[in-house]
Amino acid sequence: MELHRSRGALPLAVACVAGGMMVLAVAGEGALLQMLAALGVIVVGGAVLVGAARPFRFVIGPEGLEVRRPGLRGTYRWEQFDALALDDAARLVGVPAAGPPPGPPTTARHPGDGRPAVELLNLTQVRERPDEVVAALTRYSGGRFTDARTPHTNRQQEAAA
Repeated sequence: MELHRSRGALPLAVACVAGGMMVLAVAGEGALLQMLAALGVIVVGGAVLVGAARPFRFVIGPEGLEVRRPGLRGTYRWEQFDALALDDAARLVGVPAAGPPPGPPTTARHPGDGRPAVELLNLTQVRERPDEVVAALTRYSGGRFTDARTPHTNRQQEAAA
């Protein structure tokens, strides 16, 4: 299963850059405050556009995970993880196995037992529904995956979808 990046903020970013440029074009002399505000809007919109242009790939398959996102890149076999979990913040975290060579640095904690983990993905940044991702992880991970979201959170996300 290949996940796709959400493009929710992209139209707003384009509007910010275009609107800021229009304000700069019509601002006359002495309109320093307008020019500064327009530059600020252009910078913020540009930052969002740059983020949207960064490489992203996340594939869940029988062999493991293929990850290409800012801060994490590589192919990770299922054996490289002792455990995987989806927490209430919609973050997929993986606890590295002790045997294989060191992987990416641990930046999170497993929601069940607090072990150091690597944040693999924030599901709020992808188009696929959390339940679809949970099904793929359950199918392929060989029993390493746990859906650690509270039942209340699951119902809220289903109602929002």
